[in-house]
Amino acid sequence: MRVPTTGPTRRAEPLRRKTVGKVESSTQSAPVNGIRNIQDTSSIMGIPAGEVTEKVRNAIMTLMSEVDSMRKDLELAHRKISELEKLADQDSLLEISNRRAFVREMTRMISYSQRYGINSSLVYLDMNDLKKINDSYGHQAGDTALSHMANVIVKNLRTSDIVGRLGGDEFGIILPKADEETARVKAQSLIEAIKNTPLNWQGNNVILRVAYGIHPLMGHESADQALDKADQNMYAHKKELKKE
Repeated sequence: MRVPTTGPTRRAEPLRRKTVGKVESSTQSAPVNGIRNIQDTSSIMGIPAGEVTEKVRNAIMTLMSEVDSMRKDLELAHRKISELEKLADQDSLLEISNRRAFVREMTRMISYSQRYGINSSLVYLDMNDLKKINDSYGHQAGDTALSHMANVIVKNLRTSDIVGRLGGDEFGIILPKADEETARVKAQSLIEAIKNTPLNWQGNNVILRVAYGIHPLMGHESADQALDKADQNMYAHKKELKKE
């Protein structure tokens, strides 16, 4: 999946421009150099034109122009902050959550379980033989294999599911409101989907084999504890695969 939309990354809301003061005119003139021409206005900010000197008029118009420019700069800053927040949560190689963002979502789901008694599940996936792919075809092929695996995972998840790269060739998936058996079935179906969708690298079909471990996310554990137990279950499955 994607960088979670329910996480802390907030989209900057566009600022609504507010008119500074009130300018009523009998005839409207086009802006000149970004400053409105107010020679024919009957009042400025509620002050009759006859009571406003030329210097005061120019000062007010300059101030209004500067405020408008500051609002544009603020809008741009909000957009940049939103982009940076998204980048901070995204993996450096893949278009999914990084470990930091994923652990934060796990902590949120564990808190949800503690409060409402509704457990979710964690799936821990590990790509086998990534080193062999790197040695045989090069590191670019290895990176492409990781990207390929991530794409297959995302295509086979619900929009509410959360996927992240935990590091190297390891991925984590949070299945909200899914019990342990449901998570097991989902993990097995993901492994089959990855296996049946080989990576085509320079004319070679590279079959990706994956080990998995699952663990329920319950309110009495921390995110690190849950990850550690799912990791142990994954290694147990990896040993079974080596015997085959």
